[in-house]
Amino acid sequence: MSGPVRTGAARDLLRRMFDAAIASAQPSVCLPPHLPAPPAGRLVVIGAGKASAAMAQALERHWPGPLDGLVVTRYGYAVPCERIEIVEAAHPVPDQAGLHAAQRMLERVGGLRADDLVLCLISGGGSALLPLPAPGLDLDVKQQVNRALLASGATISEMNCVRRHLSAIKGGRLAAACHPARVLTLMISDVPGDRPIDIASGPTVADPTTCADALAILRRYAIAVPQPVLELLESGRGESIKPGDPRLARADLRMVATPQMALEAAAAVARAAGLDVHVLSDAIEGEARDVGKVLAAIALQVAERGQPFRRPCVLLSGGETTVTVRGTGRGGRNVEFLLALAVALNDHPGIHALAGDTDGVDGQEEIAGAVMTPDSLARAWAQGMRPRDMLAANDGHSFFSALGDSVVTGPTLTNVNDFRAILIE
Repeated sequence: MSGPVRTGAARDLLRRMFDAAIASAQPSVCLPPHLPAPPAGRLVVIGAGKASAAMAQALERHWPGPLDGLVVTRYGYAVPCERIEIVEAAHPVPDQAGLHAAQRMLERVGGLRADDLVLCLISGGGSALLPLPAPGLDLDVKQQVNRALLASGATISEMNCVRRHLSAIKGGRLAAACHPARVLTLMISDVPGDRPIDIASGPTVADPTTCADALAILRRYAIAVPQPVLELLESGRGESIKPGDPRLARADLRMVATPQMALEAAAAVARAAGLDVHVLSDAIEGEARDVGKVLAAIALQVAERGQPFRRPCVLLSGGETTVTVRGTGRGGRNVEFLLALAVALNDHPGIHALAGDTDGVDGQEEIAGAVMTPDSLARAWAQGMRPRDMLAANDGHSFFSALGDSVVTGPTLTNVNDFRAILIE
């Protein structure tokens, strides 16, 4: 089989695997089996995240009785609902629309009774979409802190710890506002380890972390924040709802889709094509370019020595890497990973890869990710690009866009985080 045909077949297989991962996490598929029995009182629906509108639509189509509610999703991610109001707001840097939606959400759950049920639909992105500042802060401060966190290299867990302690709705506060009603949260996980407190910063989940932890994170990454933020954290006024709080005694959650489920769906596609599949991890974190170097070393060991796996095979992984922004490029943690992988592989024959965010947005670009081929570097050099310089400038999107290798899905209406597949022939 000639090289170009082999590359075309590899591209097709990688894309089908990515599409299968996204399809497995569609709310229409994963949410209905987890719906509860109707309550004696009212059903109130609230939620936030990139998948929340699609989750609301799936709920409406499968719920037998009356309901009403409000969910907030990213601009461009709304879908038609008849009884649940859908609001769009900004992500990853919050805006006034998200703040207003968060205020209205708290108002909707006020005054509920013990026989009412609040169904909370939470997915990745919900933290930025519910930017209700703690007393003493305003939206401008939240935006400043969010931008600094995104550029710092902090992990998603660290970023969300800070966000919870600057919020009037996250860190269990939304569930506390629903008391004495029962609260059931249906979650689509986009975080390594599927930790509920880190999905949308846990608006309905008790938070064991403290203001002191948030301060330590800001100091660890030398993040300069406005004085009101320091005063809030140093005084302890930003403490979240802690485990054992009686207001959360009737709050429960169910995980309806996770990164591991998505990787298993992709693995089934590869196995159907006759390939061995090895899931390395669903929870890889760290600098995207460092992860690229490590996975390149593993791929080369497989290709050259048949260790720890025999080729042909596919290596799958998920999780959420980070990028410490040093350059002025178009960014994206998945394309940064992929460009670092390409540089380390140095156009090794027979190794293809795809990396993308399952929400369809890598960084702040409306591009999910990209495909790497055995001749990516050669084609880049032929166009006058310098791959190492572009990696240093955090310019992965420009690199793969120029090659015509970007992966564009449009809004996927779900989010189970990063997807990485390396095909070794």
